[in-house]
Amino acid sequence: MPAERKLMRYGHSEGHTDVCFEDTGRYIVTCGSDGDVRIWEGLDDDDPKSINVGERAYSLALKDGKLVTALSNNTVQLHTFPEGDPDGILTRFTTSANHVTFNSNGSQIAAASGDFMIKIVEVSDSSHQKTLRGHQAPVLSVAFDPKDEFLASASCDGSVAVWNIEDQVQVISWNVLQKSNDVSNSKSLCRLSWQPISGKLLAVPVDRLVQLYERASWSLVSSLSDDFITQAVNVVAWSPCGKYLAAGSVGGFLTVWDVETEQCIEREKHERGYTVCGICWHPSGGQIAYTDTEGCLGLLDNVTDSSLFASKKDKVVAAKKESKYEDLFDEDDDGHFMDDLSVKPTSGTDDDDDDIMPSAARRQKSGTFDDDDDDDTPIDAALKMDKDVVGLPPAVPAVPQQIYEGPMPTRPQKPFQPGSTPTHLIHRFMVRTFWSSMILEMHVNRTCSVLMEINHFQVWNSVGIVRGYNDEQDNAIDVEFHDTSIHHAMHLTNSLGHILADLSREAVLLACEGTDELASKLQCLHFSSWDTNKEWIVDLPKDEDVQAVCLGQGWGAAATSARLIRIFSIGGVQKEIFSLPGPIVCMAGHGEQLFIVFHRGTGFDGDQSLGVQLFQLVQKRMQVICGEPLPLSCKSYLSWMGFTAEGTPCYVDSDGVLRMLNRCLGNTWTPVCNTQENCKGKSDHYWVVGVHEIPQQLRCIPCKGSRFPPTLPRPAVVILPFKLPLCQTATEKGSLEEQYWRSLLFHNHFDFQLSSGYEIDEEQRCKGQKEQQELLMKMFALSCKLEREFRCVELAELMTQNVVTLAIRYASRSHRMALAQRLGDLALEKTVAEQEDSEHTGYPGTWKKTRCNQSESECEEVQQLGSYREQEVMQEGCLEEQDEQEQMNIQEIGKPGLNLFNKDISHDTLSPKPSSKDGRVNPFKVSSSKAPATFVPSRMTNILDSMTASCKRSSSGVFSGGKAGKDAILKPLAPRPKSKTQTTLLKISGPKARKKEMEKESTEEEGHASQGASAQHSVNIKPKTGFQLWLEENRSSLLAENPDLEETDIIKEAMGHFRTLTAEDRLSWAERAKGQTGEVPDVKKRARVEDNDDFRNDKESNTKKKKTIDTSKLSAFAFNKN
Repeated sequence: MPAERKLMRYGHSEGHTDVCFEDTGRYIVTCGSDGDVRIWEGLDDDDPKSINVGERAYSLALKDGKLVTALSNNTVQLHTFPEGDPDGILTRFTTSANHVTFNSNGSQIAAASGDFMIKIVEVSDSSHQKTLRGHQAPVLSVAFDPKDEFLASASCDGSVAVWNIEDQVQVISWNVLQKSNDVSNSKSLCRLSWQPISGKLLAVPVDRLVQLYERASWSLVSSLSDDFITQAVNVVAWSPCGKYLAAGSVGGFLTVWDVETEQCIEREKHERGYTVCGICWHPSGGQIAYTDTEGCLGLLDNVTDSSLFASKKDKVVAAKKESKYEDLFDEDDDGHFMDDLSVKPTSGTDDDDDDIMPSAARRQKSGTFDDDDDDDTPIDAALKMDKDVVGLPPAVPAVPQQIYEGPMPTRPQKPFQPGSTPTHLIHRFMVRTFWSSMILEMHVNRTCSVLMEINHFQVWNSVGIVRGYNDEQDNAIDVEFHDTSIHHAMHLTNSLGHILADLSREAVLLACEGTDELASKLQCLHFSSWDTNKEWIVDLPKDEDVQAVCLGQGWGAAATSARLIRIFSIGGVQKEIFSLPGPIVCMAGHGEQLFIVFHRGTGFDGDQSLGVQLFQLVQKRMQVICGEPLPLSCKSYLSWMGFTAEGTPCYVDSDGVLRMLNRCLGNTWTPVCNTQENCKGKSDHYWVVGVHEIPQQLRCIPCKGSRFPPTLPRPAVVILPFKLPLCQTATEKGSLEEQYWRSLLFHNHFDFQLSSGYEIDEEQRCKGQKEQQELLMKMFALSCKLEREFRCVELAELMTQNVVTLAIRYASRSHRMALAQRLGDLALEKTVAEQEDSEHTGYPGTWKKTRCNQSESECEEVQQLGSYREQEVMQEGCLEEQDEQEQMNIQEIGKPGLNLFNKDISHDTLSPKPSSKDGRVNPFKVSSSKAPATFVPSRMTNILDSMTASCKRSSSGVFSGGKAGKDAILKPLAPRPKSKTQTTLLKISGPKARKKEMEKESTEEEGHASQGASAQHSVNIKPKTGFQLWLEENRSSLLAENPDLEETDIIKEAMGHFRTLTAEDRLSWAERAKGQTGEVPDVKKRARVEDNDDFRNDKESNTKKKKTIDTSKLSAFAFNKN
């Protein structure tokens, strides 16, 4: 049957690794660039022993309880095994040691280094050394002849040499490798290997081949290759029996050849295609362990089962003949032994199962190779296999099992506490089965709880630190607070053996697992309580253990092995209890929110299948997210979860992607940062400790060569920027889009806090709105420059009313009248929609006051949006701007009953708003007494500055945003008023026409003018809306249909009917309402149109009356003695 490739697991940080088996095959020993040597009791060992030997370990070898390592500090060190105690330095080089190996009996080691030298050292007495010189570049690898007569070496100078150990001379050299100047630049590690026992053949990896050289003659006898291998072979290793050769290559290709037949019998590909840099056989010959350049460990099982049967065909048949079982095998079927296995069960008898075992016993007598395999369990001697085929199963299956070829299920992620380190790192976790002399450190806050696994581990947050001690001298828990005003430090005796803890500003929550005698317990120290009893304990039911805990504001929660969530008040009252759809993964709390992640089902192909639930527990008592899938990166797992400081749920997966809940998009998860993009090396990671939305900060701890920071010394925290994964963020357009949507996402929490009854920072909220509108206006200007008018309209749909007004004026200055017209229609739609919303609330005054204040604030801030685009357009269109300002002034002057010199009109209406820019204004200018819309900026003033001035004028302007307490309506580019304005401009033009109209109004009777102005002013303050007109005409029919409705219910019902009307019908009602309030101005405008024949006389009259107007205005500045 084919070999079984086990799932790989993380062993070391990214970089070169090496692997070997212990003599008996019980342990797998690995080393890596993190400087650690790890001892595994099988691939499934979740708690390997770790020995730190230096900064980087490049190679290791193990023999007779002695462990040697080649290190980056230029030394070859010796350690005891499996204790890992240092036993001295065997030798030193001037550069790093690249490779080390034992001879057959373990009495000597050979080491290669980057200083072109090879040293052979006696293990018992390191002073006895031999040095081999002759290579012209760093030495890649060395290999002892099994008879200790020769030593083979490979070098970066392209040569493979064989040395006579006794004479210290070079016997032969082949220039078969590609030259390089350093080991790191070599395309292959060229790990050489001699055939065991006899040493007859030397295997040399050369490009995509493995060349076999014969001993003594040193001639090339064979080359092993396979089309499966597409890149250079890196390492080779002989099986203990010497009949099979395994090779690992760049690109992750693993192959096994039968050397006698030169046939490739096994082909496997690394599950991720990483380079294989270490390979070795199990002493029994049935397994191959290998490592890659990413620090992972893998295992091939049952490597030579089928091949052993095929190679031992003749011996098995002969054995059967001797024991009178010739009828079991047919010699004509040479090379088809596996076919025999599939046919025999259908035609054979029950005795067939008994026929194979005696043959195995007979072959045991003729065994050729011997080893020291002590792992075999006691079995009948007659059933033992031959030593050279010890990998053979004790019984051959009668029917070959079908191999599942579908998606492979993923091992479910174990429960963890946010911020804790995984269990397979021994130097960060405690073993559950015993207490060792280690220190446990936890940094916790309200957003996450902590798992106290029994060794070093660390969780970092903002409230305080919990340290657990469990050694021969002490078994206690220390609690410290970053802010000592919350509470003083506490020292607790850990008599119950707590392994879970969480800390908030109100309490400390502890939990322990149950035993056969004692139940699992949940203990709370409510230090913020005002009474004297500050502690309570709850015993869980039998066979139910606490797996996660968390604290919120006034409550605590515990997740148990029975898939239950138990809610408690902070005082100890049992509250809600509910079941989870699957096993718990982790849990976090913040304020009223409870965030739970659990297993929804079995994942496949490396993906986890996780679900998420989000609850509000105090006021609304609702489930916000109901078990929906939790998005993760491909083949990743959940590594951290919690809340931002503002209360938004977020989490990080093992690929470093941070996702945050987007409440404005149906509670979806938006990726906001990829921490791996900020790492310098592939093996570097960031450990998340906190997320802040305002300011936008992701607080992390950098971990060089690891996923987790060291406990001591306490690491420093760095701040990473957020970045949405939008396309083309390197361009100006993409950068602006990313900034806008990120700002929108990170200010969503204000709406949630308002809905939850919390107070918010209005200044920060307005600042965020200002930032968003600025970005929209910049994108609008960029789209105008690129002549993307449709895109401009799309951007305008995201703007507020006042910013749309600025966009209209910007489009006009850019001579894009079609765009300005469409923006005007859009502004009108926004006005109607806002009006309908205000009418539906029933209290439009207060709502509009808030909205108008916000709009004024936005307009005041948008004046800072000036850029080179606006300046270019301003230089081209200053004259056009003056003309349009005069047109707007004419519209304001034409309003009925508005006497500019009436004493009853407030000073705010008559006086202009001061400009925020440095442009100087003539205070004696005629137009200065009018509304601010008549203000014409200087030629050097930014166009957007003038736009701001129009936004801040009173409701008398065409595009007024309104003041507090006034129900003003925005009327941008309405078709009818626009046509009247154009007609007026045909008859009255320039400042002289305006002066003529002012003179006419000033000659009217003062009392009559005052009454007319007051009456018209009152009409303008509270005009009837289209909905009000529609309601007046349809009130009777509504009352007939619903006679029992009250006044407020009638308005709501009418609003529902009015909303069902088409947009055209609602617009017509709005026009009718405007027509009623604008009848008097229309009459006056028509009277001015009919005065076309006297146009020239009016100009002369205005010229003559100019001095009078100026004199009357200047008299206002005269000194009054009274």
